[in-house]
Amino acid sequence: MRNARLAIRRAVAATFTLVLTGAFSITALGAAASQDPQRPDSYNSNSGVPAEKPKATPTASDRAMTQKIRKAIAADKSLSGEGRRVKVTTQDGKVTLQGSAQSEAERTSIFTKAADVAGGTNVVNNIKVAGQQQP
Repeated sequence: MRNARLAIRRAVAATFTLVLTGAFSITALGAAASQDPQRPDSYNSNSGVPAEKPKATPTASDRAMTQKIRKAIAADKSLSGEGRRVKVTTQDGKVTLQGSAQSEAERTSIFTKAADVAGGTNVVNNIKVAGQQQP
C-alpha cells in the first residue's frame, strides 16, 4: 500500500513537471513567433525608438587626455573645491565638462585648461555657475 502511494505521488509529480515544461515551451515559442522582424529586441517596445546604445569604452588616448585635464584642474589652487570636482569625460577626442563652478571666471578657467589640452573645438562646457539660474 505504501509503495503504491509513493508510485502514484511520483507519477503525479512527473506529470506535473511535464505539463509545466510544455507550458513554458509553448509560451517561449509563441513569443518568438510573434516578434516583429522590423522591430528587433533592441527597440523600446513602448516608444518604437531604438534603445540607447551602450557607452563605448574610452581609448588609451582618451584616458590620457582626461588625466592631463584633471591634473591641470587639480593643480590650480585658485579654484574652489566645487570647481576642482568638475567631471571630465573624453570620448573619441571630444571632452565634456560637467559640474558646477562658483563664478563665471572659474568656469572659464576650467574650460581654458581643458581647451589647452584637447583644443578649443573639442571641448563641450556643461559647467553651471552655482547660484545662477540657467535658461
